[in-house]
Amino acid sequence: MAARFETSVRTIYRDMQALSEAGVPVAGAPGTGYSLMEGYFLPPVSFTVEEAAALLVGADFVELRFDAEYGAKARRSREKIEAILPESVREETARVRSAIRLLNEGAGGIRAREKAVFEQLRQAILEKRRVRFRYAKKLPEADGNRLSEREADPYGLVLAQGAWMLVAFCGLRRDIRHFRLSRMSEFAVLEERFEFPPGFRLEDHRPADDRNVLVRALVDPDIADRVRERDNFYLEAFEPAGGDGRWLATFRVRRIEELVPWVLGWGAGVQVLEPESLRIRLREEIGKMRERY
Repeated sequence: MAARFETSVRTIYRDMQALSEAGVPVAGAPGTGYSLMEGYFLPPVSFTVEEAAALLVGADFVELRFDAEYGAKARRSREKIEAILPESVREETARVRSAIRLLNEGAGGIRAREKAVFEQLRQAILEKRRVRFRYAKKLPEADGNRLSEREADPYGLVLAQGAWMLVAFCGLRRDIRHFRLSRMSEFAVLEERFEFPPGFRLEDHRPADDRNVLVRALVDPDIADRVRERDNFYLEAFEPAGGDGRWLATFRVRRIEELVPWVLGWGAGVQVLEPESLRIRLREEIGKMRERY
């Protein structure tokens, strides 16, 4: 410790003595070193208003977007933090928090179902247990089916673009896949256990980018701001197209079908330039719509 903090051994002894006299349960053993009594936590010395607000808003977020168990722990943590804040800091923090609002868009609906699956998945990850569920893909397979039964080894949970995703080794595809919790049904935790791949770290995991289809489209100026705000997952670039005020949107997708609903949703405000296969697909869909109306 003296070498680590570039001080003398005598100073370390004095510091340990000062901690003990202050009531901190420091234990020392020859040949082992110093340690804190298990379960003991040093109380925070002080929080600025911004630090306290960040912690409390973080607790609000956990309560809103995680499962019931973690929601309860977040509430208790928030109460403990508020209890140790000086009154002036507590009042100012409450004022800052009142200017920030987190909305639970789907309370009682799909978000509630996600939370139930989230809680089971979290336990399955910690216990290294395999899971089974039915999964609805965004686009149908070649045989026209969207639903399939999967068994997977859950590696971690990721919040991406407002949606919870499971990162797992899929037994059907024999590879790591991402699954939206909102598309899972008939979820079950199995007795079988699994082991993480050697060296796997969720924070280092990056999915392979197989979006190889380039799509270019012109966007009318009166909807350009709204298109930019939507922040489509497949959007690569959004830049002025020329003197007529229109914008050029560039996308990369796996299949042209992934952009069909998006393009149709903007009506005549978006004009696809390429690929021709997407233009043909849009004409077919517009033809079907004309027949219905």
